[in-house]
Amino acid sequence: MERKTIDLEQGWDYMQTGITKLKRILEGLNEPAFDSEQYMMLYTTIYNMCTQKPPHDYSQQLYDKYREAFEEYINSTVLPALREKHDEFMLRELFKRWSNHKVMVRWLSRFFYYLDRYFIARRSLPPLNEVGLTCFRDLVYNELHSKVKQAVIALVDKEREGEQIDRALLKNVLDIYVEIGMGQMERYEEDFESFMLQDTSSYYSRKASSWIQEDSCPDYMLKSEECLKKERERVAHYLHSSSEPKLVEKVQHELLVVFASQLLEKEHSGCRALLRDDKVDDLSRMYRLYHKILRGLEPVANIFKQHVTAEGNALVQQAEDTATNQVANTASVQEQVLIRKVIELHDKYMVYVTECFQNHTLFHKALKEAFEIFCNKTVAGSSSAELLATFCDNILKKGGSEKLSDEAIEDMLEKVVKLLAYISDKDLFAEFYRKKLARRLLFDRSANDDHERSILTKLKQQCGGQFTSKMEGMVTDLTLARENQNSFEDYLGSNPAANPGIDLTVTVLTTGFWPSYKSFDINLPSEMIKCVEVFKGFYETKTKHRKLTWIYSLGTCHINGKFDQKAIELIVSTYQAAVLLLFNTTDKLSYTEILAQLNLSHEDLVRLLHSLSCAKYKILLKEPNTKTVSQNDAFEFNSKFTDRMRRIKIPLPPVDERKKVVEDVDKDRRYAIDAAIVRIMKSRKVLGHQQLVSECVEQLSRMFKPDIKAIKKRMEDLITRDYLERDKENPNMFRYLA
Repeated sequence: MERKTIDLEQGWDYMQTGITKLKRILEGLNEPAFDSEQYMMLYTTIYNMCTQKPPHDYSQQLYDKYREAFEEYINSTVLPALREKHDEFMLRELFKRWSNHKVMVRWLSRFFYYLDRYFIARRSLPPLNEVGLTCFRDLVYNELHSKVKQAVIALVDKEREGEQIDRALLKNVLDIYVEIGMGQMERYEEDFESFMLQDTSSYYSRKASSWIQEDSCPDYMLKSEECLKKERERVAHYLHSSSEPKLVEKVQHELLVVFASQLLEKEHSGCRALLRDDKVDDLSRMYRLYHKILRGLEPVANIFKQHVTAEGNALVQQAEDTATNQVANTASVQEQVLIRKVIELHDKYMVYVTECFQNHTLFHKALKEAFEIFCNKTVAGSSSAELLATFCDNILKKGGSEKLSDEAIEDMLEKVVKLLAYISDKDLFAEFYRKKLARRLLFDRSANDDHERSILTKLKQQCGGQFTSKMEGMVTDLTLARENQNSFEDYLGSNPAANPGIDLTVTVLTTGFWPSYKSFDINLPSEMIKCVEVFKGFYETKTKHRKLTWIYSLGTCHINGKFDQKAIELIVSTYQAAVLLLFNTTDKLSYTEILAQLNLSHEDLVRLLHSLSCAKYKILLKEPNTKTVSQNDAFEFNSKFTDRMRRIKIPLPPVDERKKVVEDVDKDRRYAIDAAIVRIMKSRKVLGHQQLVSECVEQLSRMFKPDIKAIKKRMEDLITRDYLERDKENPNMFRYLA
């Protein structure tokens, strides 16, 4: 049975009834919904009109009429309704009309579905859904988007001023910008976002200009943080998520970048004041605000560095002033106080770096540079390397001024080693430390072996194995020396004939590990000579190939002094003992006689005689009775001497070792520079002067800051010793001579 042909007008009239019914439903009039039969009839009508044989295939005409249906509805109903409303009311109407329009597109595209499947696919035409949305865009959106944008921005600004607005409405309206783009963000970005960002800039620019005048730095930062938080909320509630980085960047720029220097430099509340008054929360806020801004933290780190440097310099100056005004003894205490204060300063600002500034590398660098500035200053003639070594000595020796628990000592040593990282003359520290370590070990002044080993481990981690190898050797040496002494005592026990009649303890050390000491060929008293011979005999039974060098200046003796009132045990150095034992055979001796009998230098003898006749304990009487020793003096045993103690220690006046240590270090540095130059030239063969100097500085800077003049001097020396030669054509080039 042949299907009856439907002509265009008749078919469209039927479709028109369906479209009118749909419009009435959308307008909210009392119209029942489509039932399935009506829907099927409308769909079938389109289907039939598109599948009739030409010339009755009305696909193209229906496609056009589909568009016209939207255009007619928009022009007759939608636009008039929108044009008569303004501001928020217009936005509500727009959202309602857009929602209705989407419903209309959905229904009509279902009625005309057959077009979508075949006709449109074959002709590559825009699909029905797109045609429907395009109608709204061309007729409604293009006319109104500018007014809509202004209305939305006005509402956003109202909200910024604290008024309540309908956020859901804004979200719905802004979604239109996104949906109209049909998968592209251009409409949203060009027609709304760019204007909104511009408005944001000018809004916050106005705010910042007044806040920077009225508010303190902490208040300004609080407001800025609050604004940024609210703008992020704005994005979450109604703006598109892609706007967040752009919006935040604008707010940051206006509030934090434009006025950065004014804000940070505010006189009574800027970054310096916050550091001075320990405003930890405000500093953390400053970090949070500025770390997201490109190079935003650099000025903060600079101020931090200047502040720490100023505090450190003040401590150094304070110690310098105190040292100038006080006597030598309290000055050294002041210097120890300085090191403790510097450690406290480091602890304090390290907490700032880790907590306020979240361990940011810029602040670690600032702290390091600040400490390097004032940690390398001298105080009352002492370098910081020496002060640090003395501070360690105080902690580690028995009866030091630091009374600390084991944990506190460990903690303090850890901090000292951290401070050492900032000191450029690490080799000078090593030499002073070694000298003091030697005294602690040899005179049994070390409070705890574990702490001695612990700090060496820490130093090794910080400065490398070469730095501590000699010191570790010293500690090990003492253990071996104790074993050696035990063997010696066993030897004496099994050879009674060899016993010298005096208790003798000998500490045998390895020359290479220990600081160098002067050794004199002093004429020892006969009692002591016997001891030396006995020990030599014992040592030769153990080894034939080692030579013993006796360092009498480090020895101690316990002597019984028989005075008129009572006998007193005197603890003296080997040299002092040698002087006193001369008086066993004679009552009175002149300076020159003592000098001849002992074979000592003038300088050493004056020190010895001064300690025995002019100091606290006058074991010898001097003629004439003056405070200084001269070469014409005569000395006799003071039999009337007495003391309430049964045992007394007679100290020798200390020798200032600083000069010798500095000389030793300078000598070592010359060797280190020579070695570095030869190492570099050996690998490079030919090198320019400037490059050689800079590579040399780089290699040596881990231990000390080499002086450029010293490097040049060493280069000249190596040329004379035929390690290097200058290039014939270019005197600034050096060649390595193998």
